[in-house]
Amino acid sequence: MSAQSQLANVVEAHQLTKRYPGGVVAVQGLDLTIRKGEVFGFLGPNGAGKTTTLRMLAGLIRPTSGHAVVAGGAPGSAVSLSRLGAMIESPAFWPYLSGRDNLRLLARYCRVPDARVDPVLSEVEMTDRAGRAYSTYSSGMKQRLGVAAALLKSPELLILDEPTSGLDPQGMAEFRDLIKRLGQGERTVLLSSHLLGEVEQTCSRVGVISKGRLVAEGTVDEIRGGAQLFIRASPAERAMSLLQELVGGENVQSVGEGGFNIRVDPARSGEINQRLVTGGVVVTELRPGERSLEDVFMELTGREAGH
Repeated sequence: MSAQSQLANVVEAHQLTKRYPGGVVAVQGLDLTIRKGEVFGFLGPNGAGKTTTLRMLAGLIRPTSGHAVVAGGAPGSAVSLSRLGAMIESPAFWPYLSGRDNLRLLARYCRVPDARVDPVLSEVEMTDRAGRAYSTYSSGMKQRLGVAAALLKSPELLILDEPTSGLDPQGMAEFRDLIKRLGQGERTVLLSSHLLGEVEQTCSRVGVISKGRLVAEGTVDEIRGGAQLFIRASPAERAMSLLQELVGGENVQSVGEGGFNIRVDPARSGEINQRLVTGGVVVTELRPGERSLEDVFMELTGREAGH
């Protein structure tokens, strides 16, 4: 791996595989690249292998095969851990201690000055509630304290595993705003989720995992297939023939009665409409359109999700 690649990429994983006794394969041949300063969404159904992957990247479990470089070092190495903060699965704290005292204890274990505690509480907007016992916290407050703990070391890479799990809609919206703030500047955030809206609203790039394999990776627009037009026209067979001539058969998809999704720059809509009309086709609808992330997600993982 080149020095330039190490600087540009915070995570580089190659052929990561995890097999458990009994032949269960949780992750298989996974290649993953996460760039410095981005919020990367790791998207997949429950049981797809997201948490197992994150545990390998954090050095909590060893892969059966494959290797990775995480924050400049091997997973679990002193170099990697010094630059990494993680909240994987549910955070756990001493219930009878206050949020602030919990963080003070963790700071000492991590050899981090106590002076870091108040800044991270402020960053996750928990200052006013930091004096209360952890056992009295709501689910959202517990998640925020977990993120604060992950921030104690001022990490270059922050790993958050399903951080909005169990939150109500308002709590989820607030947490999305928090994640956006945490991802500003040079810090990199790796966010795993099975929630499409969460990933779409917070992440600059997305990786989709299904049955332990990475099945897609790119920006949200790239995953969705880029810009499209939706056209409804008749007769449908004539319209299909003309559209295939104009943009290529691989870019035309039939949708319902006389409808077509066309992968093409919407700026060509006038040209396409004119060609259809002069070709004897009646166009009743023409508008910009794109596949939703949900459509793509279901195409890639629907069988695993039970659809």
